[in-house]
Amino acid sequence: MADIVDVTDSNFEAEVLQAEQPVIVDFWAEWCAPCRAIAPIIKELAGEYDGKAKMVKLNVDDSPKTAGNYGIRSIPSVLAFKNGEVVEQLMGARPKSAFVEMIDKLV
Repeated sequence: MADIVDVTDSNFEAEVLQAEQPVIVDFWAEWCAPCRAIAPIIKELAGEYDGKAKMVKLNVDDSPKTAGNYGIRSIPSVLAFKNGEVVEQLMGARPKSAFVEMIDKLV
């Protein structure tokens, strides 16, 4: 199963903006219950889309600069990047189908 990469302010550009394939970024925090609720969904999707899309997580408490750059005001926020650009965003805890629909548009 594909692993979810933890990204930070320091490796965000290399892992997300310069990625060859679409990247789904889960902006989250340890204390956020809805973030923990969608974590298993993100993990499942990482396996299902292995090789087609990359799943990463960014802890907003550890990397506030990147979260600020993308205007993340509430979490969980899941942003889809393609060719270094944000192409779609989902906010709040959503069912798996919402994430599948978002990723299917990219791959």
